[in-house]
Amino acid sequence: MKTLKHSVPESLDGARLDKAIGTLESSLTRSRAQNLLESGHITVNGTNQKPSAKVRFNDKIVITIPPIEKTTLKPIAMPLDIVYEDSALLVVNKPSGLAVHPAPTLKDTPTLVHGLLAHLGDDFEGVGGVERPGIVHRIDKDTSGLLVVAKTTEALYHLQASLKSRKMERIYHALVEGVVAPDKGKINAPIGRDPKNRQNMTVIENGRDAVTYFDVEARYQNTTLIRCMLESGRTHQIRVHMRYIGHAIVGDEKYGHKKTDTAHGQYLHASTLAFTHPKTKTMMRFEAPLPDFFKQTLTTLKG
Repeated sequence: MKTLKHSVPESLDGARLDKAIGTLESSLTRSRAQNLLESGHITVNGTNQKPSAKVRFNDKIVITIPPIEKTTLKPIAMPLDIVYEDSALLVVNKPSGLAVHPAPTLKDTPTLVHGLLAHLGDDFEGVGGVERPGIVHRIDKDTSGLLVVAKTTEALYHLQASLKSRKMERIYHALVEGVVAPDKGKINAPIGRDPKNRQNMTVIENGRDAVTYFDVEARYQNTTLIRCMLESGRTHQIRVHMRYIGHAIVGDEKYGHKKTDTAHGQYLHASTLAFTHPKTKTMMRFEAPLPDFFKQTLTTLKG
């Protein structure tokens, strides 16, 4: 446990609390400060305050940095398709069939996190929690494509804040059932747990807001290749939204309407990822080609 103490100078009188902390304590990003405030690890004159609270000259700020909790997961060496890596983060192209992190239904099953622990070593263990170290966002086990992984706590909170504020760009390609008529569309439908099956998600009136944009890239006899852009990031969002409009993703065992070849999971690929780098503040943009099985299917459909 580490304790940091600061007194607000006159130059920060009236500033937002999270901004003041970021100025006073250079080791903390604003997003990290917000997280510590929300978890009760920062007090102002002995009381907890919201990140948006205004500080006053000579206020006493006490910051308690909780100890790093080490993961109990064991590293498992595996081939990783790392498309970029530096001291703050890495971007990996995840194959279909590999879960991002452990879950109750995946006991004793190697996941991407196990592989990351083997690749990054001991310093990675305490970044963001014992079950999901470094994980900023996730994609489903049977979805392929790009993920950004934080290598430091500061990078993790910056990237999570970017995701939460919808500044992170995520584009997917999907092969869906049927011929989609409009060239482009917007699906604005709230998503929540299916009351009839709690393991599934569905469009439901009291769900969380969810918006998906799509463009048609190619039409085939009974299927359509689309490009999807996420505004929000709900669990199974694209899969649920496409089923909602009558065009479920090909190969989707959970939400699909038709029996199709599911040897490779659903035909959904996270093809583009863009975000502001937590250290350099430059815009980073990455693209991953469709996996071979996806490309081979499209070639067959064209024929």
